[in-house]
Amino acid sequence: MNLINYHPRASLSRRRRIVILLTGFIAGIIFLISGKTAVKYTSSDDYCKSCHVHPFAEQAWKLSTHYNNGSGTIVHCTQCHLPPEGHGYLYAKSKHGFKDLYGYLFKDSASINWEEKKLLENAKGFVYEESCKKCHQNLFPVTLSVNGGNAHLFYTTSNEPLNCINCHLNVGHYDRNALHAHDTLFGVSAAANKEVFAQPASVTEFKDFTENIPGTGVSFDMVALPGGTFKMGSPDDEPLRKNDEGPLRKVELSRFWIARTEVTWDEYLAFFRATGSQGRTEGQVVKMKNVDAISGATPPWGAPDQGWGKGKRPAITMSWHAASVYCQWLSKVTGKKYRLPTEAEWEYACRGGSQTPYFFEGNPKKLTSAGFLRKLLGPDTTGIGSRVVYQVNSSSKTKESASVKPNPFGLRNMSGNVSEFCLDFYSADTYKSDSTAVIDPKGPAKGKEHVIRGGSFKSDARDVRSASRDFTKTKPWLVTDPQMPKSIWWYSDCIDVGFRVVCETDTLVNH
Repeated sequence: MNLINYHPRASLSRRRRIVILLTGFIAGIIFLISGKTAVKYTSSDDYCKSCHVHPFAEQAWKLSTHYNNGSGTIVHCTQCHLPPEGHGYLYAKSKHGFKDLYGYLFKDSASINWEEKKLLENAKGFVYEESCKKCHQNLFPVTLSVNGGNAHLFYTTSNEPLNCINCHLNVGHYDRNALHAHDTLFGVSAAANKEVFAQPASVTEFKDFTENIPGTGVSFDMVALPGGTFKMGSPDDEPLRKNDEGPLRKVELSRFWIARTEVTWDEYLAFFRATGSQGRTEGQVVKMKNVDAISGATPPWGAPDQGWGKGKRPAITMSWHAASVYCQWLSKVTGKKYRLPTEAEWEYACRGGSQTPYFFEGNPKKLTSAGFLRKLLGPDTTGIGSRVVYQVNSSSKTKESASVKPNPFGLRNMSGNVSEFCLDFYSADTYKSDSTAVIDPKGPAKGKEHVIRGGSFKSDARDVRSASRDFTKTKPWLVTDPQMPKSIWWYSDCIDVGFRVVCETDTLVNH
C-alpha cells in the first residue's frame, strides 16, 4: 500500500459529491415525473371545467364538430386554448392558469360578460393559430367547397393578419345562431302587421313627422332640426381626444330632418323584401340609371342580426353602399329626398346644443374603462349608463332605442349602440384643410373610405364622445366573405355599424 498517496479526506469528499450528484439526479427525475404528471392532470378536460364554470361551455363543446363528428375524434380543451409544445406551451399555460385561478377565487362568475368574451377580438387571445394548423395540415382537401377553397386561398396568400377563427369562430363551441353560409331565407317572411300604409306621410311644413313606408306597416319618426351654427370637433384640452378631431371649426348648417333612431330591422327588411335579388350573384351588379332600376342586396353571408333578434333593434352588417341604396329606395317609395347625414349634420344632431365631450355632463377620463385601476375597480358610469349603450352596459349586443334617454334634440342612440355611416369620405386632415367658417360642408371630394360616427355597443366611453371620429374599413370587414368577388351589400366582419337617415327640406310641398 502506498501510504504516500493515500488521502482519506479527499476520498471522502469524492464520495460525498457522488452521493449528492445521485441524490440530485433522482430528485430531478422525481420532479420531472411529478411535473409532467401535474401538467397532464391540469390539462385534462375535467380539470379545465373545474375552474371554467361559464354557462353552456361544456354543452356547446359537445354539440360542436370538435366533439360531435363522423370520425369520432375528440378535440380537447387545451388542444385549442393552448399552443402546441415548442410554441410557448408552458408559458401560455402558466399565464392563463394564474389568470383563471385569480378569476375563480376573486370574481363572481355570474357577473362576467360571457357574450363579450365570445366576440372574435377577445377569442383571438384564447385560441392559438398554431394549434389549429397542427391538426388541420391540409387546407385544400378534396371535400372542400368552392367557397371554402376561395377562403383558404385568401388565407394563405393574404398579407393581412388572419386567424382561422375569423371564419371558424364557433367550431369548438356550437352556436345555433352562427351561420357561415348564404342565408337564402333571410328576410323572406314579413312580420304580421295590423295596418298597411297606402300612402307615405304628407309633409307641408317644417316640423316633426312620422314617415309611413307604403305597402307595409312600418313607420318611423323624423325630427325637424332648425339650421344653426356650432363648433365642430374637439378642443385641444378635451380629455382622450384624437388628432383627427381638430382644429375646431365654425360650421353653419341649413335646417334638415333626421331620424329619431337608427334604421331598424323592420325598416331595412321592408327594403330588402322589395328589392332583394335572391337569384343574382355578386358579379351581376345592376347599375342604377334611375330610381326605377333599383336592385337591392343579394342574400347575406351568415346571420346579419347575429341571432340577437330583429324588429326594433338597429339593422347592422350592411355595407355603406347598401345603406346608400336604401336611401334611394326610400326616396322613391315616399317621394321625399332621403340620404345619409353629412358628418357635420351628424355631429350637430348628436351634440343637441352642447359643446362638452358628451351631450350630458361627464369627464371621459373618469368614464373610460382603460387603465389598470379602471379595470380593477370598474369605471364610473354616472350619467352615461342611462344615455348610451356602450361596452359597459350593452352585454355585447345591440339594444332597442327605447333602452336609453334621448339627447336634448329628442334623438336616441346618437352615441353608442351602433356606429353610424355618414355621407362624407374620411380624411384625417379634413378639419385642418377647412378650418375656417363653412356652410353645409360635405367633406372631401373623393376618398377610399367613409366616415362613421357615434361609437357602438363595443366602444369604450372615450369613443362615444360627440367629436369622436372613425371610418369604414372595407377590406378587413370582408375577410370571411368567401365569395369572388366579395359582397358589395354585406360586411361579413363588422357587426356594430348601422345608419340613420336625413330628409332634405326640398321634400316640403310648400317651402
